Amino acid sequence: MAAPPCDTRKCRELVFHALPLGQLERALIQLHHIAGLVLTPVDAHCLRIEYDLTEHTLEDIEALLSSQGFHLEATLLIRIRRALAYHCERVQRHSMGVPAPRTKNYQAFADAWSHRPHGDHDDTPEVWRQYK
Repeated sequence: MAAPPCDTRKCRELVFHALPLGQLERALIQLHHIAGLVLTPVDAHCLRIEYDLTEHTLEDIEALLSSQGFHLEATLLIRIRRALAYHCERVQRHSMGVPAPRTKNYQAFADAWSHRPHGDHDDTPEVWRQYK
């Protein structure tokens, strides 16, 4: 059965590097707590994940795992497949109007800016402004 043109349910495979040992089991424990993910081990180094594109992206899931110290396989074919999936998911989310997640806290910058003097304030001494 063919998928509908705007299928938001994605099924991807995460391939872990052979070393360090036990990455797949640790990844299952880490990802088990994330709502909306369906996890299925394929073999000793491969994990099939299913998720809704409106909630998660492959790029975010892999970034989470990398930040936790997991080593994903990086052969040329897997890197190309991964880059294609990232691009397609970004385009599909953009087409659906799903906003990009906020990755920065701009409030701290806004607070710091509000405490600074505004206007045409220049700390340069008057002597340095004169050409002689």
